[in-house]
Amino acid sequence: MSKILVIESSPHKHGSSNLLAGEFIRGAQEAGHEITVFDAGHANLHPCLGCGACGMSGPCVQKDEMAALREQLLTCDAAVFVTPLYYFGFSTQLKTVIDRFYSFNGQLTAKGLKTVLIVAAWDSNDWTMRDIKAHYETLCSYLNFQNQGEILGVGCGTVEMTKHTRFPREAYLLGKQIGG
Repeated sequence: MSKILVIESSPHKHGSSNLLAGEFIRGAQEAGHEITVFDAGHANLHPCLGCGACGMSGPCVQKDEMAALREQLLTCDAAVFVTPLYYFGFSTQLKTVIDRFYSFNGQLTAKGLKTVLIVAAWDSNDWTMRDIKAHYETLCSYLNFQNQGEILGVGCGTVEMTKHTRFPREAYLLGKQIGG
């Protein structure tokens, strides 16, 4: 059994990206994994100030929910980044989380964390996911994340649209096979 942290970042609690996350969670729970969900879309999080006070090894001078998320990230076996596609990148809510990694960059890099990316996008163009995929894979390289898979849900503009795509099933299956 592994501890998996799912970081949801949509302002829409019942939107398409969280639907896909729910299917991933269902599969992972059926496989015996322990799941914790952090709702970055509704958390009290502030952008990195770039002040350098943390020295990339913390603590951050800001007093918000990032301290709890930091602890969860450093103690989980895998993390799942869940986002709607916003102008071909991460949602502001998830980007805020990622930028705040700065305060514990070294610890996170040393961990070799297993990660997954789940994205929901309205568009279905063949290039829709190109930039977010590249950004995520660059983060994996830089932070020594071990990419366990990507669900790049195109044509997932509404929950009803998403339900009729292959992506809920793919998210469920990825959750079933994820290792810790």
